[in-house]
Amino acid sequence: MGLKDILVQIDTEGAGAASAHRQSFALSLAAAHDAHLTAVAFALEPTIPPMIMGEVPGALLESQRKRALDAANAAAAAFTAAADRAGVRSEVRVISCTESAAPPTLAVHGRTADLVIVGQSEPDDVLAIRDLMTEAVLFESGRPVLVVPYIGPDEARIRNVIVAWDGRREASRAANEALPLLVKADAVSVVVVGDSAPSARAGEPGADLALHLARHGINVSVKRIPDTGIDVADALLSHAADTEADLIVMGGYGHSRLREFVLGGATRGILASMTLPVLMAH
Repeated sequence: MGLKDILVQIDTEGAGAASAHRQSFALSLAAAHDAHLTAVAFALEPTIPPMIMGEVPGALLESQRKRALDAANAAAAAFTAAADRAGVRSEVRVISCTESAAPPTLAVHGRTADLVIVGQSEPDDVLAIRDLMTEAVLFESGRPVLVVPYIGPDEARIRNVIVAWDGRREASRAANEALPLLVKADAVSVVVVGDSAPSARAGEPGADLALHLARHGINVSVKRIPDTGIDVADALLSHAADTEADLIVMGGYGHSRLREFVLGGATRGILASMTLPVLMAH
């Protein structure tokens, strides 16, 4: 199955370089796969602490709502113009809602896409709920999520890919969801950190996944990183830098606590320190 229907979250008020990088990356990826690209722009309701809600003039609240909607519509128009210039089929969904409703709403919209693109949180981020949106898509949409670092890139140049492999369900899901990207890559490396990856057959950890990918015509190799005590996230990011990788594919892990998902250590570490795009699936 190809990559034909992509969803991207775009920023509105205070959008800066990170949002521009993410939008350009999404347009580049959609163009490379002849895919339709849908943008979601949130016009967020003003957040007023309950204890002072009654003291805030209604006219001020309405003014803030209008400003948020105007910003979302402006972002939508700019996105449409950029998509037209790139020759990418597109649409924009402007959604007015509260901050708390935005993450699950994005997940719902993502359920009928092949891939959802979001951004990494950055220092002094204009969107306080960015991490919550990434987690909602990862754990609630049922679709893979591709996180673009706030430093870029602008172009979806995906030639050298690392597939992090630990033999678990989430890693298998991520590798198979990434197949439309992997088949277009020049080289794919199945990377195993330590020796804990279970295998359906005896042999080198990761070899079974490599065989599966090779049967899709992918140029694949296996790299085993010894367990030296460094955490998995740092080991993967260090290897990605050393090999000039363009993308990491990995399982997104978490555990349920009071009906909310809490990110696992490796997932959290990657999202915090990533310097290249990362595709995750749960």
